[in-house]
Amino acid sequence: MDRAQLSDFLRTRREAMQPEDVGLPRGPRRRTGGLRREEVAALAGMSADYYGRIEQQRGPAPSEQMLAALARALHLGLEERDHLFRLGGHPTPQRVLRDDHISPGIMRILDRLEDTPAMIISRYGETLLQTRMAVALVGDETSYTGLARSAWYRWFTDPHARRLYPEEHHPKHGRIFAAQLRKTYTAVPQGRAGELVDALLAASEEFAAIWAEHEVGLTHTDRKTLLHAELGALDLYCQNLLDPDQLQTLLVFTAVPGSASYEKLQLLAAVS
Repeated sequence: MDRAQLSDFLRTRREAMQPEDVGLPRGPRRRTGGLRREEVAALAGMSADYYGRIEQQRGPAPSEQMLAALARALHLGLEERDHLFRLGGHPTPQRVLRDDHISPGIMRILDRLEDTPAMIISRYGETLLQTRMAVALVGDETSYTGLARSAWYRWFTDPHARRLYPEEHHPKHGRIFAAQLRKTYTAVPQGRAGELVDALLAASEEFAAIWAEHEVGLTHTDRKTLLHAELGALDLYCQNLLDPDQLQTLLVFTAVPGSASYEKLQLLAAVS
């Protein structure tokens, strides 16, 4: 671990970021550019004291999890993230196996959608990051572990996962999820995709029957009906922005202005 270089690297990247880059207000009392240490710490989910000690070249060596959190908080590119890991004394993450790194560009877009339900989804159907409004709409989908991180896996193994959609839409969603998994499995049959397929074939007769039909190319329409426990049904439009390098999708939910669903979205933060 190179404490001096790690400190300098984090400081320069922190000072190069602006509050607007991470969805924070600048405020009238901010005299200098860049982010404050406590802001970086909050974005990374660690204490300000812990982060301060890293920049001050004190304290224990940060773990891989802490470095990954800092890379996300500072919107580091892949090369910058790998450099951060090397400075911290850890091997660089394997990009083929660990594709949960979010590109800086997608992060900047998400940070500007704080008042909109939006989420970043991996090619395995895993929710990597959500806005506060997305959590209020569909729940926290980033807290799952193991195969349950994938919405595809949860759909066929956890009845609670289907609560968001009207029952009459369940067969259609099941076929779409299976087709999406098949597309990923065809591209990368080894690793996580293969594990998902094997586990679902063993756990779900419904999935096994759909999988045997080899349906491909099925996609969601841009309009969905979601069920909220307090607000009821919302008719929402789903816009998708694909990051071709990371094979991740930014999913944004919107409603027609003036509609009942639009009014419900305005109430979402208050009732959740």
